[in-house]
Amino acid sequence: MFKSFIRLNSRVNTRLFSSNSKPSIQKSNSIRNVLLGITGGSITRLQELESPKYSSDAEIIIAIEEIKQLIPEVTITNKDVEILHHTKNDFTPHLPLDHEKPQFIIYSYTTEQVSQILKILNKYNVPVVPFSGGTSLEGHFFSTRQGVILNTSRMNKILDVHDEDLDCVVQAGVNWQELNQYLEPKGLMIGADCGHGGLISGMINTNASGINASRYGAMNTNVISITVVLADGTIIKTKQRPRKSSAGYNLTQLFIGSEGTLGIVTEATIKLHVLPKYETVVICQFPTILDSTNTVADIFKLGIQPNAIEFLDSDMMKCLKYSGYCDSSWDEKPTIFFKIGGLNKIVVDEYIKQIKQISYHNNVELFKFAKNKEEGESLFSARKNAFYAMIEYGRSEIDEDMRIWVTDIAVPLSRLSPVLNEIHQLIKSSGFESIILAHAGDGNFHADLYYKPEDKKKCEQVIKQMVQIGLDNEGTCTGEHGVGNAKRNYLAIELGEDTISLMRKLKLALDPKRILNPDKIFRIDPEDKGEY
Repeated sequence: MFKSFIRLNSRVNTRLFSSNSKPSIQKSNSIRNVLLGITGGSITRLQELESPKYSSDAEIIIAIEEIKQLIPEVTITNKDVEILHHTKNDFTPHLPLDHEKPQFIIYSYTTEQVSQILKILNKYNVPVVPFSGGTSLEGHFFSTRQGVILNTSRMNKILDVHDEDLDCVVQAGVNWQELNQYLEPKGLMIGADCGHGGLISGMINTNASGINASRYGAMNTNVISITVVLADGTIIKTKQRPRKSSAGYNLTQLFIGSEGTLGIVTEATIKLHVLPKYETVVICQFPTILDSTNTVADIFKLGIQPNAIEFLDSDMMKCLKYSGYCDSSWDEKPTIFFKIGGLNKIVVDEYIKQIKQISYHNNVELFKFAKNKEEGESLFSARKNAFYAMIEYGRSEIDEDMRIWVTDIAVPLSRLSPVLNEIHQLIKSSGFESIILAHAGDGNFHADLYYKPEDKKKCEQVIKQMVQIGLDNEGTCTGEHGVGNAKRNYLAIELGEDTISLMRKLKLALDPKRILNPDKIFRIDPEDKGEY
């Protein structure tokens, strides 16, 4: 873009600069800066930009041929089945249109290869979308401009484990469950857990969390440092390995949650946690949502911090019973699944005693705890299989062509009870069937609606109302899924245009050609009329 600007405007620049006229020089610089997205202010508003100039189809082919010549070790494909795999997700209602689909998929294996690839793609202004596990739900890895997808899933090596320091170094494509299996003999685990297919780079890019986040936190509290390749191929490492550091800007946190719009994560140093010495599972069923969420609040006030606190509403329990994932004797009522851990059985038994007292104070109707590890795993498997139960129930009892609009919202803990009640009533009045799941320990919940394809617009209106309820209660439009291209409008409502404009300024500073995951999180093109 820089060369083409200079080439196209060389005659104008020569005339302006040869006149020795200070106003003309300032005018020329102003024009150039606007085109490049560099303004004198602290923020960059969308209307200050011109549309990005991306490569032609012919230039993409040239770039691909250069990559093949320079790095023959990488895998490049444009097979229809590969394109489909990278542009389809049954639970994301905003798929790329035909003219937005990528032309090539590139598989990399090392950080150095990613650097070389980006240098070439940057030279030709080729849009590039990072891809890892492909499990995210808000359109993060769906292309919006014809270009390439850079898949880092084959960068899946565990590079080092520092037992005494409680950290490990891994490549971008390591699966978190496989990492935990590797760590288990050492008595260690990582904190965050998300969808089964989640890979480390995708979890970093969306700041994933999951069931264990109540105790161990999301990715932003579990990542020590990151190796990132920037848009022009520059390789940086954000920190060394100490858990504490005041060395300069906190670049690690800048990239966590950036969804591949600022750089491509290739390696990470992750905090490790000691596996609980003793852990069990407690199941509580309540007559109302309010009783269950009040129980959670009272437990926290007492200073007890369970390893997991998962809320399932009566509709979710109905799905579990229908699919055979839980005990048939359980009621279709609001239910809390607790994981309680401690140094030994005596400590855990004391926690259970306190939780039981609090639960009965809040009208619990069923209180059951596992007698051993095997029974605990059996009980908690109901929660872990919730998503599959949702699908089975929907396709069997609602419609074979049923869809699920999966979304997430988070609110302060004190607002969780009234917000869940209000959203529950909203959904019931809408006519849609639904389920509500909540990571109740951190105020993050999923209110997922079943809909038929012809009802998509009506369903979306309900989703909008749900998100607005969350925002009205000082919440966020996304607790763990991220923004992608699906929640850009909600993010602007949540944070305001000036905050978005600051993000845009940072984006342009690191990626002036706007080639990295274009159009995600916020708009970068004033001509962007995308539905989402």
